[in-house]
Amino acid sequence: MSTEDNKRLAAEFFARFSADDIAGALETMTDDATWWIAGKADQLPAAGVHSKEQMARLFHNMVGRLSNGLKLTVKGAVAEGDKVAVEVESLGELHNGRVYNQQYHLLMTIRDGKISAVREYLDTQHVFATWFQP
Repeated sequence: MSTEDNKRLAAEFFARFSADDIAGALETMTDDATWWIAGKADQLPAAGVHSKEQMARLFHNMVGRLSNGLKLTVKGAVAEGDKVAVEVESLGELHNGRVYNQQYHLLMTIRDGKISAVREYLDTQHVFATWFQP
């Protein structure tokens, strides 16, 4: 795949997720895909390396706690070889009224036309304050 194809694939993942098509978003990933989320696991339960199956559960859990899903907007993307660096902003309101408005930087690795690895960098304090703080 070309770097432009890789950027389109990354954008497709976020477009599907934003349309509440979690299954479709997961289809853009290889079966053995890994997803690393920044943070310390003892302070942020979602931090660390996750399998595709674990991410599916996390995605469904997140969406289940949101009033109208999570809208993900790609702000920019740069690709080289099999890597795509993507800047993304999310927006969603939890059932408890808290607003999740996150800024992400993700490094995605593409293999055979699918996403095989993701490294997600985000504001861990905002995650904790929005999702976990009493």
